Amino acid sequence: MEITNVSEYEAIAKQKLPKMAYDYYASGAEDQWTLKENREAFSRILFRPRILIDVSKIDMTTTVLGFKISMPIMIAPTAMQKMAHPEGEYATARAASAANTIMTLSSWATSSVEEVASTGPGIRFFQLYVYKDRNVVEQLVRRAERAGFKAIALTVDTPRLGRREADIKNRFTLPPFLTLKNFEGLDLGKMDKADDSGLASYVAGQIDRSLSWRDVKWLQSITTLPILVKGVITAEDTRLAIQNGVGGIIVSNHGARQLDYAPATITALEEVVKAAQGRVPVFLDGGVRRGTDVFKALALGASGIFIGRPVVFALASEGETGVRKVLQMLRDEFELTMALSGCTSLSKITRNHIVTPSELNNSISRL
Repeated sequence: MEITNVSEYEAIAKQKLPKMAYDYYASGAEDQWTLKENREAFSRILFRPRILIDVSKIDMTTTVLGFKISMPIMIAPTAMQKMAHPEGEYATARAASAANTIMTLSSWATSSVEEVASTGPGIRFFQLYVYKDRNVVEQLVRRAERAGFKAIALTVDTPRLGRREADIKNRFTLPPFLTLKNFEGLDLGKMDKADDSGLASYVAGQIDRSLSWRDVKWLQSITTLPILVKGVITAEDTRLAIQNGVGGIIVSNHGARQLDYAPATITALEEVVKAAQGRVPVFLDGGVRRGTDVFKALALGASGIFIGRPVVFALASEGETGVRKVLQMLRDEFELTMALSGCTSLSKITRNHIVTPSELNNSISRL
């Protein structure tokens, strides 16, 4: 069967993967309302396309933290990619590099920062969880710096792991032939079997629940790399992030895997953008499956988006080729959306190119 869009990889991944692995990647927290909403909220935003504009040349290039990339579509951190495919993060890194875009490596990767760096050149960010043992954190940051990573994406929405019921039912744990490679030498690379989710037990044992803005300051004191805070969805936290000197904000609800009934990220985006007032770049992850979604996020003020699940599902289906195809399909769709909306570069995409549900309701009530 010919794959014609990103979402089609999920069904193939479901067939190919062991149930425990597929459920780990696919599921959200509790009722999975936010999981569904991350997608559905995009479908409620409509276009206001402009016509009779010369769109024979379209420029999708952009700059993120000073690095020029081919498009505002980047790869989000997703854990344990070797559960999806033997080449795991290696394949993802090569695909990102070939597409001239940014890959974010998860702390909980099944390939180390050094191994990913060994795949060749590329612009890479490192996603960081703050462990109770700060020496572990400092070592990780140093290794990411040495391996040429360009920024830290600090996950701030996980003082505890969300309740992911599929993982509890499956007694999720990392397969015995894999380790969390970044922690292998620190005796933190294995995950014990537990009476619920092995990952939830691991997080409870290792990740620091006391994490606060003070720790963001500490992180800045040990590295010169820019710090993006990942997991901000309110204006209040946006203002605090900027006061604390962050390099950027990723509007994220952790792929709907943490707090269920948090809003879709595309719904929360504009509140964050308005509070940021252009002082730092704002990015979005969660629910992006189409080029039209990318355009909607940029119209609402995002500087770029990150994709997570589409990468692991494509990886499970076709390895590196699958990830390359996902990036190419999203790129092609986004370029087409730009052309059909009358936008020849990212700077031409404005808030006037879309209409949100509240605006639709207001215009109907005025009739």
